Amino acid sequence: MAQQFDVKTVYYTASSLDGFIADRDNGLDWLFQLGDGPPGDFSSYLAQVGAIAMGATTYRWLLDNHIFAGPEAPQPWPYAQPAWVFSSRPQRAVAGADLRFVSGAVAPVHAEMAAAAAGGDLWVVGGGDLAGQFHDAGLLDEIIVDVASVTLGGGAPLLPRSIVTPPLVLESVEQFGSAFARLTYRVARQ
Repeated sequence: MAQQFDVKTVYYTASSLDGFIADRDNGLDWLFQLGDGPPGDFSSYLAQVGAIAMGATTYRWLLDNHIFAGPEAPQPWPYAQPAWVFSSRPQRAVAGADLRFVSGAVAPVHAEMAAAAAGGDLWVVGGGDLAGQFHDAGLLDEIIVDVASVTLGGGAPLLPRSIVTPPLVLESVEQFGSAFARLTYRVARQ
């Protein structure tokens, strides 16, 4: 379905070595202690993104830790691309941001997101369950994980799904400094 619009739907995230994208308190301090990751690499990726999908927890984290983090005026929304926020409850909007709040299954909204992406990637920011929903609907094309050199022992799982048959196809492995290994997988189709 994603190929119909010539859009690649990509789950791109960072994970601890033991497979968590956030700690038990939904925090990311473990990740930020390692620096900004590969220099200039994220901005290169973001330039090829045409639309964004995120779950309510990721959206709330952005609001609490970036937009409304301090007593000063709110910070600007960090993305120019249209963003779909999947949530079962009402969410606070951000002035000047192209946000579309939706609930329910990802499949009915995917065509709209793909059209808005205009040939760019559709980036599934998080969380893991939302990425799993795209996979379950047959709409996830690629998984890129920057694996960090820490273990958390628990927290929000990278991808709370069993993907066994067919298995993911490892496309590339890259090392960035002493803290990150990037794994890029293509999602195989039945």
